[in-house]
Amino acid sequence: MGRWEAARDLLQATGQDWDRRIFRLQVLAHGAAGLRWAETWANAERANPDALVMLAYVQAVRSLLVGPESGRELLEQAWATCQDAAEALESDPSPWVVRIVLLRVHCPDRKTLMELWREVRARDPYNREAYHELLTYVFERHHGSNGEMHNWAHELASLTPRGTPLAVLLLVAHAESHRIRLEQNSRTYGLTIHPWLDCPDIDRVLDGWWRYRAPQPHAHFMDDANYLAHALSYANRHEEAFEVFEAIGPYAARLPWAYCGDPAQLFLRHRAWAQKAIDPR
Repeated sequence: MGRWEAARDLLQATGQDWDRRIFRLQVLAHGAAGLRWAETWANAERANPDALVMLAYVQAVRSLLVGPESGRELLEQAWATCQDAAEALESDPSPWVVRIVLLRVHCPDRKTLMELWREVRARDPYNREAYHELLTYVFERHHGSNGEMHNWAHELASLTPRGTPLAVLLLVAHAESHRIRLEQNSRTYGLTIHPWLDCPDIDRVLDGWWRYRAPQPHAHFMDDANYLAHALSYANRHEEAFEVFEAIGPYAARLPWAYCGDPAQLFLRHRAWAQKAIDPR
């Protein structure tokens, strides 16, 4: 509707819950990319750090939609706005996370990546989105390799205390490996050959996050829980998956289910198998 007051109130109420702040900024930015209310808000409240970081996210989404070949000007706009937002609220890791995304898409530079990574960790040592973006940077389809991705997933997961959802990075790496192998060799590699059978990383995620998770779900809980439910399901550990499906409720995520077929059908099928494993009647 082009109104920015509700977004302002929402971000103000979010406060310094950085995890939830980044999640809400992402959702708002994708909805605002084709509108002008972020610019209107930033012009109306030039000193408001929420307005500046909102504009940075919107500009970043626009640059991602255009792509690396045509998005240079949008990149520069977003990068400059990130700097303004970082100066307006020095404790906020959000502008630095946006810059990691921009770096991955537009101008890969490992030295700058590590500098941005240090800035985020100085403000929020276990920022979920920053860890995921760092892992995504070294995907084979971006700027790394399959081996490097798995090495980073294990290293990054090992940096975090028990109970944080960052152990799920291990499952993200397995899902990406599956996607690549299926893409490269779909004739001999498929659903009967996959990385989740006898996968010790599933237990690492259960013990590193799920069994010790906080009572209050983090903002990206549904995404992370879907990765765990998916891994348990494909490992034929349906009884254990039941608890995860119960926590997810109706909030199925497209990934990683889409890497194995129709995401809605697969989610419903495996949820039904999990229910049957608990109550076979």
